[in-house]
Amino acid sequence: MGAVAHIDEIAEKLAEQFKQTAVVRDKIGGNAKKERDLIRESGLLKLLIPTEYGGLGGNWHDVFQVVRTIARADSSLAHVLGYHFINLVTPHLCGSQEQKEFYYRETAKHNYFWGNAFNPVAIQLKAEKTTTGYLLNGVKTFCSGSVDSDVLLVSALVEGQDEPLLVVIPSKRIGVDIKGDWDNMGQRQTDSGTILFNDVEVHDEEVLQQGFYASEFSQLRLNIATFILNHVYLGISEGALQSALTYTREQTRPRAITQTSAIEDPIIQHHYGQFYVQVEAANLVVKKADQLLQELWDQPGIITSEHRSNLDDALQTAKIFTTQVGLDITSKIFEVMGSRATASHYGFDRYWRNLRTMTLHVPVDTSIQSLGRKFLLGE
Repeated sequence: MGAVAHIDEIAEKLAEQFKQTAVVRDKIGGNAKKERDLIRESGLLKLLIPTEYGGLGGNWHDVFQVVRTIARADSSLAHVLGYHFINLVTPHLCGSQEQKEFYYRETAKHNYFWGNAFNPVAIQLKAEKTTTGYLLNGVKTFCSGSVDSDVLLVSALVEGQDEPLLVVIPSKRIGVDIKGDWDNMGQRQTDSGTILFNDVEVHDEEVLQQGFYASEFSQLRLNIATFILNHVYLGISEGALQSALTYTREQTRPRAITQTSAIEDPIIQHHYGQFYVQVEAANLVVKKADQLLQELWDQPGIITSEHRSNLDDALQTAKIFTTQVGLDITSKIFEVMGSRATASHYGFDRYWRNLRTMTLHVPVDTSIQSLGRKFLLGE
């Protein structure tokens, strides 16, 4: 890994713990309070915070590896941890220098777990200017990691203003009603439900001062969530493949009487060869995009629109490929495991359900069309 020693060991230990109860918790849904507290106790919430502000001084490579390691075992918890980092760095990208330092220091000091009420597609939350700040009224949906969070990153519309207002408030502020009503077929413990806002006060100093479009660096905020999701997708694929491999070696029955083991079956071998190539190729395209992001993060003053365009091309390529590979692998693993593997107590279907649920939020069709147009027209 990158800058921080032993983080990989911590992530592996958490993943092993989460794996033991993943199938049961997937059936139950709701809030994974015990597991979230294990993340808190691990120190990982401070991974991306620079050491001068009390953090561990990790980089994006560290974050992505941790998220992917956990996603192999439990993609819901990988999702909420990944979104914690996205929300945490938003004051760094879109706030003032003072706000960047303040939220890094406060998070490190209090071990804050950040939640999300950011979803820019949900436009039912309005902000009205007051003498001391703003009042928030309305609703936000798909608020991942909101239940049991300490602070919320919130976006709201202001009448007469094109760019959304970005604010950071305590999750327990008066008027914030986190419903905990997420009950979908996949990602069942991401707490991605609804938040109601009723005359919620926002102080001026809680409003991020720069916004999305202050600089080329601040506009990286538009990309970072997809980086996290790419690693969740790839982690799911790797987790599904490892589960299938173990099952095939230990339990899949040979389909021919001349075979003593299913692993001797040429068709099963062919499928695993295809899975291997897909995952290896996905790793390469994801790695390329990750490296570009880290380079720009380390040199914010040199970023140009061309840099961001190249980053977006690499990122969208990775998103498309990890989506397609993941959906293929999480479906086809049953062809190498056999019908007995569909028994509900194994929970192998959760890999596909989790990936399908997430990838529907950010469909790849528009990304494919956009890249195709750019390539075809030479834009």
